Amino acid sequence: MAVRAAGTSKPTAKEDILDAAEAVFAARGFEGASMRAIAEAAGVAQALLHYHYKTKEGLFEAMFTRRSGAINRIRLARLDVMLARGQPSVEDIVEALLRPTIEAGHDPRRGGSRFAGLILATGTAEDDWRRDLVARSYDPMAGRFIAALTAALPGLDRAAATWGYLFVVGAALTQMAPTGRADRLSGGEARDEDTDAMLARAVVFAAAGLRALAAAGPDVH
Repeated sequence: MAVRAAGTSKPTAKEDILDAAEAVFAARGFEGASMRAIAEAAGVAQALLHYHYKTKEGLFEAMFTRRSGAINRIRLARLDVMLARGQPSVEDIVEALLRPTIEAGHDPRRGGSRFAGLILATGTAEDDWRRDLVARSYDPMAGRFIAALTAALPGLDRAAATWGYLFVVGAALTQMAPTGRADRLSGGEARDEDTDAMLARAVVFAAAGLRALAAAGPDVH
């Protein structure tokens, strides 16, 4: 049955189900997970899953959008605050995009490494319904950030901003959850559990790449 940290409010049956679904889908993949296994992990009758979510696809979508929606609401709220104050810098836009994802990936209460793995698997799935799920979950937010980047960087057209956005997000997803690899490769001088240090470097790296794309113009080869 789903377990929560001491001091948190009592979960609802739906929260237990979504927590259990996240764990089972992350461990077994969509194809390997079963409604029965999820019901057992949640400590509820399987009929309750069908009552709330109808199908395994419906349950997966509810599980996925719970986390993606929470992350994107933070991203867009940060972007809106910055835009209300004036034109944000490229660095500020990139940090608003990356920080909520990295912080969620390092927080087991918000999906942690389990959801990080699910994003990667879902984003590269070949079936139409999961591609559509990613599009519905992320494309509106992505469009807002792409527009903000083009406004912040003269010379960065929509095509270059789109590629830049995808490059930044793709790199960030590999660091969304701590793996210890940075520690190993650096001989202990870089720690992937230090999210502030990681983000500071990721922002510098991403901003430099975006500026290089803007400087290269549309004819880059």
